[in-house]
Amino acid sequence: MDFSSSLTDNMNYLNNKLDVDQNFDLVYRTFYIGEREAALYCIDGFTKGDVWQKIMEDFSSIKKEDMPLDVLEFSKKFFPYSQVSLVKDDDKMIKSLLTGLACLLIDGYDKCLVVDSRGYPSRGVSEPEKDKVLRGSKDGFVETLTSNTALIRRRIRDPRLTMEIMHSGESSYTDIAICYFKGRVDEKLLATIKERIKKLKVDALTMNQESLAECIYPHKWFNPFPKFKYSERPDTASASLLEGNIIILVDNSPSAMILPSSIFDIIEEADDYYFPPVTGTYLRLSRFIISILTLYLTPTWLFFMQNPELIPSWLQFIQLSEPPQVPLLFQLLILEFAIDGLRLAAVNTPSMLTTPLSVIAGIVLGEYSVKSGWFNSETMLYMSFVTIANYSQSSFELGYAFKFIRMIILVTTALFNFWGFVGGILLSICALVFNKTIAGKSYIYPLIPFRFSELKKRFFRGRLPHREK
Repeated sequence: MDFSSSLTDNMNYLNNKLDVDQNFDLVYRTFYIGEREAALYCIDGFTKGDVWQKIMEDFSSIKKEDMPLDVLEFSKKFFPYSQVSLVKDDDKMIKSLLTGLACLLIDGYDKCLVVDSRGYPSRGVSEPEKDKVLRGSKDGFVETLTSNTALIRRRIRDPRLTMEIMHSGESSYTDIAICYFKGRVDEKLLATIKERIKKLKVDALTMNQESLAECIYPHKWFNPFPKFKYSERPDTASASLLEGNIIILVDNSPSAMILPSSIFDIIEEADDYYFPPVTGTYLRLSRFIISILTLYLTPTWLFFMQNPELIPSWLQFIQLSEPPQVPLLFQLLILEFAIDGLRLAAVNTPSMLTTPLSVIAGIVLGEYSVKSGWFNSETMLYMSFVTIANYSQSSFELGYAFKFIRMIILVTTALFNFWGFVGGILLSICALVFNKTIAGKSYIYPLIPFRFSELKKRFFRGRLPHREK
């Protein structure tokens, strides 16, 4: 429905449609501009009051004979604000209002003036808890979309940086920003992503980026290795944009979705570049080695415990000091689940109790569980290493992918011994080799297809590149 030139008719329709008598946070106010009645609609808590105070002061000086016949001329001549647009359709006006925009209707004009004077409630910009760095900037994304785009714009001051806004969700009408660098982005992938977002038929993106990720890439859900890299660091997002990646920002989410992403992209971290090349290379290689150890350490130890005759003489110390009361497979699996239980408990533990409860949990589950005979000390040692080493990389999704693959190898090794151990390792390799990025390319490029020059860059951090203009 289009607006009419009668303010009374427009207000009656909107008040009924928006149910303003029931919604206490949806407010409207009538006043006069040049002796014409006007109505301002806004959401309480979304609008900057100081902006409208200044606008009202300017409106009070307009005389009746100065009011133009056309609303477009009025907005150009008398509206002292930059972010103003005209809307004729009421559905578009209501969606704009519910996203936080203020809407002004004036008697005699058949269009609504939509003013972007939003001031979303948000927390301060601070360093992300999960993406901390030893050196470098300490700012991070927040839940407000415009703040996140501003953090990126602050780092890339180039007109080729493009940020397109899209919307998804019939009820939520969630804002989605697609950021890319013209001339470096994969245009085919960009067009595909845009088309998939346009075709989304969902009621709401209740879980923000995860809901969007599952909608735009619904294939091969059984492969645990992540297709997207998530980062709460604007410097990481900016560097990815300059490398030709696409960044997707979703309103109400404090992290950026980076795509396409391979296994090497996900393991990479900002600390690799905030230190000199030698130190950065050491940190990167350490992270790769630790990631491999978290995946294969406990299955390899279990295999040797089942075949002690294969243990070389220099590794004899890894044998059990006491015979197990509970089969080793069950010990390892119980600890895998117990660690997740402690992690979930830590999330819901009040911060003031975190330290004392951690000490109690360490004593009870460490010393007493060994003395009780439930676990061997060697089992506790190796699982402790795996648990702590899993935090050497920041991706939760990759950590759980390693966990699921590790548990599968443990079960196959316990059931089928040597062939189960080999089969589990082959399964983990196949999960990587036959996986594809969202762009349809190899998940382990530049290993497959093999490119030595690119592979060297993945393992060894050289000098930061200087792109020619």
